[in-house]
Amino acid sequence: MKLFDSHCHIDDPCFDEDFDDVLARAQNAGVDAMMIAGVTMETNKKAVGMAEKYPNVFAAVGIHPHDVKQCSGEMLQEVKQLAASSCVKAWGEIGLDFNRMFSPAPIQEQWLDEQMAAADDLGLPIIFHERDSNGRFLEMVRDFRFKNRQGVVHCFSGSKEEMFTYLDLGYYIGITGILTIKQRGAMLRELAAMIPMDRIVIETDAPYLTPAPQKNKTRRNEPAFVKSVMTTLAETRAEDVDLLAEQIWQNTCQLYNIAV
Repeated sequence: MKLFDSHCHIDDPCFDEDFDDVLARAQNAGVDAMMIAGVTMETNKKAVGMAEKYPNVFAAVGIHPHDVKQCSGEMLQEVKQLAASSCVKAWGEIGLDFNRMFSPAPIQEQWLDEQMAAADDLGLPIIFHERDSNGRFLEMVRDFRFKNRQGVVHCFSGSKEEMFTYLDLGYYIGITGILTIKQRGAMLRELAAMIPMDRIVIETDAPYLTPAPQKNKTRRNEPAFVKSVMTTLAETRAEDVDLLAEQIWQNTCQLYNIAV
């Protein structure tokens, strides 16, 4: 089984002391590729540096909605410069997060629009983040005039109606370890069974959202644990795990325009 962790944050300092072991465990679990998603200028630079150093580790660059209050035209240009690296395969994660409101809503909307335009100009797929935007995110994404609409709704946790709207727009749906959690993941398991096989990708969002059963032993998620997402997804969909894993590998490579 060959797996692609389509979204992780292994640039986080919590991985600094045992990073090589984390990569070894991922390889032993069949995780042959991973995408590090940047969220700030600091993490963008670190993610790109790591992707340039390690084979089959890729980077996405962008400014998270929590941090866009610090954005400027100069910062956007700096992100674009980082995106010129051959290991950068996506722009993100970007979006709207009206849950914690670390950045004011108008600022989040401004920089979502600016970053969608930047990604579209560069021909990069977008990694989207959405939380509690009450339809505003979907409205903005749907109405933006992309030259080439491509991307993934990371850590999907929306409604059935929202999911099918994303699918109709051509986006992939990112499934995390929430799927494996008995109560919290019940609705997600119901919806995951409805996603077309060629539009699913799996992710850890490490070090967050540790799946079962690993969450009973450690709080820190890591790419190796995406295998638990994969096996639970196959069980949920009543599909052969190896065939589904192969399809999801192809989906992820197609999403990020990667030949691995």
